[in-house]
Amino acid sequence: MVKRDLPKHVYLKGRNRYPYFIRGNVCMRIQSEPGSNAFWAEYNRLLNGNISREPQRTVKKLIAHYMQSHKWARLAPNTQKSYRQSFRYLEDRIGLVDPASIRRRHVIEMRDALSATPTTANRRVGAMSILLEHGIDIDWLERNPAKGVESLAPTKTRHPWPADMVEAFRATTDGQVLLLFELLIGTGQRISDVLAMQWGHIDGAGIAVRQGKTKAEVWIPFTARLSAALRATPKRGMHLVTQSDGRPVSYKLAWKWIKEARDNIGAQAWDIHSLRHTAASELAAIGLDDQHIMSITGHSSSGMVRLYAGKAAQRARAEKAQAERNKNGS
Repeated sequence: MVKRDLPKHVYLKGRNRYPYFIRGNVCMRIQSEPGSNAFWAEYNRLLNGNISREPQRTVKKLIAHYMQSHKWARLAPNTQKSYRQSFRYLEDRIGLVDPASIRRRHVIEMRDALSATPTTANRRVGAMSILLEHGIDIDWLERNPAKGVESLAPTKTRHPWPADMVEAFRATTDGQVLLLFELLIGTGQRISDVLAMQWGHIDGAGIAVRQGKTKAEVWIPFTARLSAALRATPKRGMHLVTQSDGRPVSYKLAWKWIKEARDNIGAQAWDIHSLRHTAASELAAIGLDDQHIMSITGHSSSGMVRLYAGKAAQRARAEKAQAERNKNGS
């Protein structure tokens, strides 16, 4: 955007080229996206001499209120981290906008402006929906224009690890890296939940897990390979996966371990999260139904199971169906 696209008294300033209203002694940043309805509302307010910095209720204030609520305290750390990123984005662009003035088309405009990164776009819309829902709860607005906005289709589709890559990983790693891998593929849990697992959580031939994202409590029996990996692991601290000095492993370090091993065997196309798909697919491949798979992975719906294990489940059903046909001589 250049100056000729902006109304009178509005200029782009700074490294990030934010729009500022400059007239006489007044120099104020316009928080909204140029061209949006919220932008014109701010512009007209400043043009008419109303230079109050913030209306009584703003998106910025709503974010602060939500982050002080019990709802925020209940969120898993990783969810809070994701929301903070989205909230910073919203504050940067519409922080001074009255949330009651936001319309559905504004949400869709924001989503579409981020269409090059569908996952980010969907997260921004999701965070805004959560925020506006909180606004309804505290009587700041009557409706949630972000609710039900269609998600963008991801550009990257995750696939389960192929069997040869699984075996290559096992053949070229050991110690904590191999244990981390076996925990991910053996339990089918999210990386954050795997890194939180402790020796004290082991219960018989399995482990009790309270999922950070869903708060679901599940007990997961060990696979033979995972049992062997645990037996070979010395206890250096409270957690199953630790650094050499016994300290817990961060997500960043776990990602580094797995990435180095993936690069070593040429498995760049399959990441940590794909191992959750692998676990669900292995369960589906042996003919287990959605309920059995959900009992292991902790997925909350059959729809999520189909997302993670759809192809393997379809193949298992097809093989079973053809086997029945063969029995009948078809």
